[in-house]
Amino acid sequence: MEIVIIGAVAAGPKVASRAKRLMPEAGITMIDQDDFISYGGCGIPYFVSGDVSDEKELRSTSFHMVRDPYFFREGKGVIVRSLTRAVSIDRKERLVHVEDVATGKKDAVKYDKLVITTGSRPNVLPVPGRELEGVYVISDLHKALAIKEDIARGKVKNAVIIGGGAIGIEMAEGLADLWGVDTTIVEFMPQILPRIVSPTIAAMVQRHLNEHGVKVYTQEAAKEFQAGGGKRVAKVVTNKRELPADLVVMAAGVRPRGELARDAGLLVSPQGAIIVNQRMQTSDSDIYAAGDCVEIPNIVTGKKFYAPLGSLANRQGRVVADNLGGIPSVFQGCVGSFIMKVFDMCVGSTGISLEVARAEGFDAANAQCVQSDRAHFFPSQALMFLDMIIERSTKRVLGLQGFGQMGDGLLARINAAAGLIERRAVISDFSTLELAYAPPFSNAVDVLNAVANVADNLVSGRLKTVPVEDFMAWMDGTSDHPDWTALDLRSSKEAAGLVERFGDKWISMPYDKVRSSYQSLPKDKMFILICNAGTRSYESQCFLRSVGINNSLVLPWGLNVCMRLGAAWLS
Repeated sequence: MEIVIIGAVAAGPKVASRAKRLMPEAGITMIDQDDFISYGGCGIPYFVSGDVSDEKELRSTSFHMVRDPYFFREGKGVIVRSLTRAVSIDRKERLVHVEDVATGKKDAVKYDKLVITTGSRPNVLPVPGRELEGVYVISDLHKALAIKEDIARGKVKNAVIIGGGAIGIEMAEGLADLWGVDTTIVEFMPQILPRIVSPTIAAMVQRHLNEHGVKVYTQEAAKEFQAGGGKRVAKVVTNKRELPADLVVMAAGVRPRGELARDAGLLVSPQGAIIVNQRMQTSDSDIYAAGDCVEIPNIVTGKKFYAPLGSLANRQGRVVADNLGGIPSVFQGCVGSFIMKVFDMCVGSTGISLEVARAEGFDAANAQCVQSDRAHFFPSQALMFLDMIIERSTKRVLGLQGFGQMGDGLLARINAAAGLIERRAVISDFSTLELAYAPPFSNAVDVLNAVANVADNLVSGRLKTVPVEDFMAWMDGTSDHPDWTALDLRSSKEAAGLVERFGDKWISMPYDKVRSSYQSLPKDKMFILICNAGTRSYESQCFLRSVGINNSLVLPWGLNVCMRLGAAWLS
């Protein structure tokens, strides 16, 4: 059998290596238009930043062999034709017509089975001046090398990142932290990480970026890139301001490279992604596709979507190879999981956000819990904020997102949630989930169990909350608020400053005095119950309801979130 693979970055090498192990007798050829193959594209921001010192590390195995054509030929038994562009596919004759990138020489490669792993290309914004020196998109390792060379030669003092998604934030962190570049993020949407995390978690990430010197402007669009005295970019003009910039990185997302499949008559989506079944076969049963060029099922919504991630590309590549080797295998889809480092914090999510859930027609709500990531008495404990998205009627968990200290703590919770969400788990599955426990690693009631308990109280009607965004807007004076009074359940000493500042709008009634003093509360007020995390507030709400006081709302995440958001009224 002759297997030809078009594309040799992530999914392609996975198909080739696995298929060769299953079928040592098969002839396998990979074709790629680049000279860099089989590299970790997700590591590019860390190479630019300097965390990864040498680009060869992105192309090397764990045993330090560079994954080049020699490696694949001698180590894997796979032929690689690099610097060779696939021009067209002749399905009738089972030929891939190719062209040498350097010489233009054309020939054809015969196949019995064909695999398309052509990946994605970055979105290039139609901004005047995009052709200037110093304006880049992160499309491949060559661009990363060029950016790093500019920085190393001292050409970059001010950088502007267009796009506040994961890649944009990672690039901004690297430029500011390790190179000391004055860095700004410009994001068109109202928040960074749009549609991925909640506005509140996005605001916490944004403030953390600000604290480390990265400026962030949301609801703002780049209108023009202007040169200085020469051909190099010197300024970014937005709809609101002008920003100095001798480096611009457009990180405005990617789109699938499905043109080769489309031109061959294969089915592609309106967005240009190749349509495949669960065995990763295209509309031609002898042609497979995998990686960033395909659309896949979203297990949460049941719809097809686009998820360009190296981890998924490798999983899909194995499925392709299994089916080529006669092992029935399917790729069910994914729930959409991500995690990223932001200086000394991290943010992650799995499943869908509240915004997406409601847009998809779910009767969705979100439950929020903040708790120590390990036993509260353990010296290295730190707060972890979790936000769980649930469907009210079925109690199905649709998503989980979080923000916490850099480390493996948040990753562990996101990964556990991803596995459950994939299986359409409900709140009780999370509440009773068994998790390893020891004080240096977690609480006896883990924060993942705890946020599920909060969700159960919420959808069952026992917990009534005020949205954090609404409360912050009321306190900042950016939104009119109803007639409400804060009931501060912390100690009198902790509450004293806010009582003095806000007068009768802020009542101090310590948690351990509520049962004996509740009768002194005014009868005509809506109470916002406030403590540090929300636990004392919920317990007090239950008691107040039992004595006929039903006009109370709990502030989720308590004052911890207000402090993390840098509320001026707390200072």
